[in-house]
Amino acid sequence: MLSRSVTSTARESAPRRPCYPPFVLESETARPPAPPAPLLQRISSRWWRDGGFFLLAAAIVALDQVTKWLVRSNLSYGETWPADSESILRIIHVTNSGAAFGILQGQTPFLIVMSVLGVGAILLYYVYPPMDHGLIRVALGMQLGGAIGNFTDRVRRGEVTDFIDVGSFPTFNVADSAISVSIAAVLVFFVLQEMEAGRAKSGDSGGPPAAGHRD
Repeated sequence: MLSRSVTSTARESAPRRPCYPPFVLESETARPPAPPAPLLQRISSRWWRDGGFFLLAAAIVALDQVTKWLVRSNLSYGETWPADSESILRIIHVTNSGAAFGILQGQTPFLIVMSVLGVGAILLYYVYPPMDHGLIRVALGMQLGGAIGNFTDRVRRGEVTDFIDVGSFPTFNVADSAISVSIAAVLVFFVLQEMEAGRAKSGDSGGPPAAGHRD
């Protein structure tokens, strides 16, 4: 009996622990945000995951330069292939000292500077993407390859070699095609995103149907 009374007295005198976690101020647990990772660390961490980005850009540059070399090596300036063909699609050897569709003719130094800025903007967008989506990475890879392809022509030759002739459309090359397709893909992507966001918003705004009135 004595041991039981001592035990019960010890239990009553011992402080009781609360069944809920102690209140902690938010300022005591909040930690400052981690500083952004260095540039080289961000690139190295994304290299293997986004290796296709660089492979696609390199493939477009290689295809662009090889096709231009074949045209310059096998066709004289102004010559078409097939020569007597009335097809809507032909290969013709022409040059362009301006930008796409023949604008800014003779402005090679300005276009070189703009190409450098464009490549830098694409790489910056790649390192710090506002959104992470496979289609955006593919489009950026195509834009980077096209920009480097035409930039290489302007630096080495002072003008760009064009050879794809489709009807009355301005003559273009592989680099131009990659840039145009990538821009169209980005536009379609954002249009679809806006449509999906609009459908989701309209679905959230519509409540459950009202219950019928019973007599």
